[in-house]
Amino acid sequence: SWETLPRLLPRFIARFDDLSELADWLEVGLPTLEDIIAELTRPGRDPRDELPPPILRQDVLTMEDLRPGMRLRGTVRNVVDFGAFVDIGVKQDGLIHVSQMGDRYVRNPHDLLAVGDIVDVTVLSVDVERGRIGLRLEGRA
Repeated sequence: SWETLPRLLPRFIARFDDLSELADWLEVGLPTLEDIIAELTRPGRDPRDELPPPILRQDVLTMEDLRPGMRLRGTVRNVVDFGAFVDIGVKQDGLIHVSQMGDRYVRNPHDLLAVGDIVDVTVLSVDVERGRIGLRLEGRA
């Protein structure tokens, strides 16, 4: 979680002889890495709070309002190896699994989406009991 990151970050960085070695491992420039570390160690700040809010539909307020086939617009909140989590205006973010990101094979979701992107999605499945929403990427807004 964002609260524990400032405590764990120094231990992770200590695994490397210097920051330039870590920058090489992450495949980013040293100034970029220094900026990332500075932002991640700022207390009580979650960069996701600065993302634009989702564009809400008046008829979709809870998971129970969602139906397979609905088209919605949302904001990408997180991109992971297996897909992307999208805020569509209900309490739970929906997941666009990597297999639902297009007609062609997507090896790395990070190549297609980034945190903060506004996307159009179609609801594939809703599991209220487990708090899961399956989505398909339709395009960028």
